[in-house]
This record gives sequence, structure tokens and C-alpha cells, in this order.
Amino acid sequence: MTTTKPPLIMHLLYRLDFGGLESLLVDSVNHMPADQFRHAIVCLTDYTEFSQKITRPDVTLVALHKPPGLAPTIHWALWKLFRQLRPAVLHTYNLAAIEYAFVAKLAGVPVCLHAEHGRDCNDPTGSNVMHNFLRRILSPCIDRYVSVSADLAGWLTRVVHIPESKQQLIMNGIDTDRFDRRDKSNTHWSDQHLVIGTVGQLREIKNQRGLIRAFQLMLQLQPHYRDILRLSIIGAGSLMDGLKQQVDAAGLNDLVWLPGARSDTPDLLSGFSVFVLPSHAEGTPLALLEAMSCALPVVATRVGGIPDVISDQVNGTLVPPDDDLALAMAILGYLNNPELARTHGMAARRRVVQQHSMNWMIENYTQLYRALYHEKCHEKLS
Repeated sequence: MTTTKPPLIMHLLYRLDFGGLESLLVDSVNHMPADQFRHAIVCLTDYTEFSQKITRPDVTLVALHKPPGLAPTIHWALWKLFRQLRPAVLHTYNLAAIEYAFVAKLAGVPVCLHAEHGRDCNDPTGSNVMHNFLRRILSPCIDRYVSVSADLAGWLTRVVHIPESKQQLIMNGIDTDRFDRRDKSNTHWSDQHLVIGTVGQLREIKNQRGLIRAFQLMLQLQPHYRDILRLSIIGAGSLMDGLKQQVDAAGLNDLVWLPGARSDTPDLLSGFSVFVLPSHAEGTPLALLEAMSCALPVVATRVGGIPDVISDQVNGTLVPPDDDLALAMAILGYLNNPELARTHGMAARRRVVQQHSMNWMIENYTQLYRALYHEKCHEKLS
């Protein structure tokens, strides 16, 4: 008796490493019902130990080791991979992977969808003419453009000129049971400390430099906090050495912790007093949703999809980007008013549980995969 395998979804991204997009992808693959779809994750460059978070035994993982630049040999390698694995759906992530939708169509992949999780770090406003031309010229090869925030959806319509009929908004979701601040343990600082924390890749677009400057301002404005106030910046990236030099030059080595990438984010969040996201640009950041799920008061910049999640002075505080003083004052507002911090934190968790659960997100992606595959292949999935 022959058993028909579920259709294969191939996920194509630049690199599988610690990060919000990557966590979202792995969580989706792990939690999507195995009888609906199989999955392959293809990395244009490589993957790290983060890949060990994939718990499904049937997931194919491939690294193409793409060199810098155009690398036309990768197109040929992908064409052969498409022909070998025969995916039903190609799901590309962000600008680095979008060009390969054309190769997928040449190889006979029935469905191609492209997801925008945030703008390129070298183009935070999304105004690069050549990048947007590439996104637009590939439209005949792409069945659906998925955006993770209303801001990104509006940008695809107004700036990139992708028809709304080819778009779908699917907000990011997280495991709200895993990110629940029931455990108050602290894994680094003592219980006597007030911990300002952030989680994310250490890149200029995330503006951890601005957070360190705001931390300095807080100590200058209210020096009595120096004995108890601490700063944790969790994540790895190209900015690590620069941040360490900035901390050292400011004489803050005993007050700031830069541990790199960590796998125990829920435990670390449980030790934070206030979560801060000072980014220059964002989609719908996973780290923000995780902090909100932990009932943390949040201070974030008013950029990208953040205002879709944070209602100012309801479930968090929004500040202008690149305003160190406003950032410092907003954080101090929570430290000086613990009841406000508690109220906003609880409202933040309610918002995430109601609107950003992982189950809701996975159901939306599953329905989209099924609908597009049914439309292209003229068969109904059981």
C-alpha cells in the first residue's frame, strides 16, 4: 500500500542563526501539524547551532554556502535542489532570498510566496529604488507577498507598488505559555537590582548604542540609582566589539552585561524590570512580543510595526527614534512608578495573548499554503 507524503514547503533564507525571523521560522515548522506539510529549510549561506532548535525529525536542512556578491552558481544549485526535492511551495524571506522565486518558477515549483519581516539594514526606510524594482519585477513569479505589520503592508502598496490583491498580512505570533513571567528568578543580576534589558541582534539598526547613552543619562539624572540599576543587552552581532568599547569608555563595565546570544531568553526576561527596544526600523519584532507576553513594561521607538502592537500609555510607552533623552525619561517613568509599570505590563500580556498567539499565526500560514496549493494544483488537501 502506497502512502502519499504531505506536500513539501521549502523555506529559503539568507542564514539560520539566532534572531527573530529565524525563531519565528523554526517555531512555525516545529508546531505546524506534521500531517499537513513537510518542511525543508535552505540557507543561502550557512546555519549555526541555532538549527538544533528544530525538533521535527523529518525537516531537511541545507546550506548552499553562497559567497558574497551575485554568485550565479547558486541559481543553478537551487534549480537542481528544486528538481530534486519537488517542493509544493517556496517561501522566501526578505530581500536576500526574493530573486530565487524566478528560479523556482523555471524549475516548476507550483507556489511561491515571499515574506517581508522588516526592511534591509542598509535601507531602513525601504526607499532603495533598485531593491524595490527587484521586488516589483518579480511579481509575476510570486503568488503572494506576506507582510508582518500594517506598516510593511502599506509600504508594499504605496512604495513598491504591489497590488493589494497579491498581499496578505499575517502578524507574528509567539508561544505565550513559554513566555510567561511566572518564574521570577534572575539568571545574572541579583534580586536587588532594577534591570533594563533588550534582546536582539547587535546591529546599527537596533540602536543599542542609543540605549547605552540613555542609560548614562538616567544615572546622571538620578544618581541614586547607580547602586541598583543595571543594563542587559542580549544578542550577538557585528556591533558587539563597538558596544563593549562604548561601555568601557563610559566606565560602565560593572553595570552593563553583554553576554552574546542566549538560548534561555524566557529566564532572562523574567529578571528584567523594563524592556527597551530603541530600534531605527522594525517589522513586528518577536523580541517585543516575547517581552510583552512576560508582562514587562515596554519602552520602544515609534517606528515600523511597533505602534501596531504598542498603544502609547496603554500597554507601553512609545518615544521618537534617535532621542536618547526621551528614551531615558520614559524608562525612568516606569522605575519611579512601579504601579504604572505593573498595569502596562499586564495590559501588554493581554494584548499578545489575544492577538499574537503562535496558534493563530500558524493557522493563518497553514490556510495560506493550502489555499495557494489548491489553487495552483487543482486538488484539495485532506
